Parts: sequence; structure tokens; C-alpha cells
Amino acid sequence: MRRSSTPRSTRLLSVERRLNKSGYKLIAGVDEAGRGPLAGPVVAGAVILKTFDFTSEIDDSKKLSPGKRDKAYLEILKNCHVGVGIIDEATIDSINIYRATIRAMEAALAQLKPTPDYVIVDGRMKLTAGCPVKSIVKGDSKSLSIAAASIVAKVTRDRIMEGYHQRYPQYGFKKHKGYPTKSHKAALEEHGPSPIHRRSFRPVMECGMVLY
Repeated sequence: MRRSSTPRSTRLLSVERRLNKSGYKLIAGVDEAGRGPLAGPVVAGAVILKTFDFTSEIDDSKKLSPGKRDKAYLEILKNCHVGVGIIDEATIDSINIYRATIRAMEAALAQLKPTPDYVIVDGRMKLTAGCPVKSIVKGDSKSLSIAAASIVAKVTRDRIMEGYHQRYPQYGFKKHKGYPTKSHKAALEEHGPSPIHRRSFRPVMECGMVLY
């Protein structure tokens, strides 16, 4: 693989380089978006880098502006193997958000072709895969593969929530993407939960009104 053309991305390659030296070539980074919101799905991205050379800034998605994320997302789709897993709010309510996140991550990994020979995942997540798995706390700030996966997950989920905004504009999903902002909680109190709200989350349970 060629070196990344951006200094920040180069600093994110230590994990991948150590694994390369140990003989692992197909390293999948995995991350999620949407564990904390009150509405909508949890989305996971899985990325195997085809190159270390990116013109866009690749970093923890939370550190990038929407414009930078969108630009990076397109480049990642072009220059990486990508898988996406999406678990809806009904399943989150049924099995809890941690298990739903695991399921989304494993679904994203299952989409990858070729199959990875090593998986690195953000946070303390215990995934089942057909290869070694390493959890890395704050991995989206330490690994280029995980950072790329975080961008895929974030952009995918944001677009889903923007679509839901067209259906349920009274909640402001386009602005807060379902996170528990003051305006979102106020909309919940006024309108009650929508069909995409997570009924097992306390602010939704406590809003005291169900209109759907």
C-alpha cells in the first residue's frame, strides 16, 4: 500500500502497519453511528483499505465537518472494500442497543468481499468473526481503517435520518439526527413518539404521549 498523502492520516496508520508486519494483509476497521439517539437505526461500517493514499481528510467522523465527511465518504467508497450494517429501532428495543450494535457490526463485516483476516473495532465490542478481533478504545482516533468505517457509518445514518425528516418534519431529524437535544425532547413532549422512536429509551418512555 502507498503512504497516505495527508499527515494526519499517516499518524493513524500505526495499528495497520504493526498488523501488516505480523502477516495480516486484509484488515477490516469497524465502527458505528447511532448508539445514543432516541430515534432511528444504529448503523455500522466495515472498511478494508485498498490504499493508504487519500486526498480527503480521514479521521474520526465526529471531528470532521459534514462537507469533509461527504467528500471522504465518496473517496472511501471508491478506494476501499466497504460493508454496512443497519439495525432498526424495533430491534434495538427488542434486544437492547449494545446487542443491536454488535449485530450491525457483524452484518457490516459479512458484506465485505474479500473476507478480512483481522478485524479492529472501535470501543469495547465483542464481535464474532472468522478471524482475530481486537477492540481499540477510541479506535476512530487511532486507526485509519476504523476512522474510515466511522465516516461510512455516520454519513449513511445521517442520510437515513434526513429521509425520515421528510416523513416526520415536526421532530427536526434533519438537524439533530435523532440525538436527545433540547429541541428534540421538546418535540417529543409536544407530538409524542413517532414510529421510528426507540420506545425502550427513557426520554421516549417518559414523554407521556403516544400518537402513532
